Amino acid sequence: MVPLLLVTVVAVRHRSVLAEGLARLRSAEWPWLVAAVGATCLTWVAAACTRQGAVVERLPWRRLLATQFAAGAANHLLPTGLGASAVNLRFLTVCGVPLARSSAALALYLLAECVGRLSLMAALLLVFPGALRFGALLPEDVFGPLLLAGSAVALAATTALVVVRRLRSAVCGFLRTALAEARAVHARPARALALWGGALAFPALQATALVLVGRALGLAVPPGHVAVAYLAATVAVALVPTPGGVGSVEAALVVALVAAGGPAAVATAVVLAYRILTVWLPLVPGALTLAALVRMKVI
Repeated sequence: MVPLLLVTVVAVRHRSVLAEGLARLRSAEWPWLVAAVGATCLTWVAAACTRQGAVVERLPWRRLLATQFAAGAANHLLPTGLGASAVNLRFLTVCGVPLARSSAALALYLLAECVGRLSLMAALLLVFPGALRFGALLPEDVFGPLLLAGSAVALAATTALVVVRRLRSAVCGFLRTALAEARAVHARPARALALWGGALAFPALQATALVLVGRALGLAVPPGHVAVAYLAATVAVALVPTPGGVGSVEAALVVALVAAGGPAAVATAVVLAYRILTVWLPLVPGALTLAALVRMKVI
C-alpha cells in the first residue's frame, strides 16, 4: 500500500493538472477510442496464445481465453501480477497438467513476456533513439542505490541457496522441470511460435492502445515515441508491488509521456482514458467471469 499512498499524495499536490486532464476527456475522438478498445481485446488473445505456447498439451481454447479475461480482475486482489499467475496456475492444474509442470509453464510464460517486452523496447529505441529522455525519468543519483539494492538481493538469494539445503534441492528440482518443459515446447514449432509470437504481440498491442488513445486526445507525440514511453514506464514499475499497478502505472506513464515531449495536462488525460479503457471498464465483467469460472470449476 505504500506506493499507492505516495502516488495519492502526488495526485493531491497536482490536482489542478488532474482536473485539467479530466476536462480534456470530453474532447476525445470516439473512433480512435473504439480502435483502442479493439486493441485491448486482442491483448487477451495474445496472452492466451502465449499461455498455450508454454505447455505441450492442447488447452481448451474458449476456456483459456475466458481465463485470461478473468485474470485481469484477479490482478486487483494481489500485487504485481500474482493474481493472474494464481488463476492460470489453477487453470492448468484443472486441465490435467501436473503442478510442477504447471509452475514451470508459468515461469516460461513470465520469462517470454519479459524478453518480448524488453526486445520490443530495444528495437524501438534503435529506430527512435531520441524517443525518451531517461534523465527525466530517473535522476542521476538513483543508479547507485538501485545497483546496491540489486546486489544485496542477489547476494541474499545466493547465500540462502548455499546455506539452506532443502531450498537448494527444491530450486534445482524446479529448474530441471522447467528446462525439460522448455525443451519439449520448443521441439514443437507451433508451440514455440505461439509462445514467442504472443509474447511480442502482447506488449505491442498494449502500446498500440495507448497510441490510439493519444490520437483520440490530440497528444502531440509521434506514435513510436509513445510506444517507447509506454514500454519504458511498464518496465520501470514492474517491481512496484501495487495490486493491478494502480497508481504506480498511471504515475509512470504520465512521467514517461511528458519525458517524450507531451504536455502534462494532455499526457494526464491520455493516461486516465487509457487506464479507464484497459483496466476499469473490463474490471466488473472480468470479476463476473472469474466468479463464473470458479463456479463451473474451470479454475
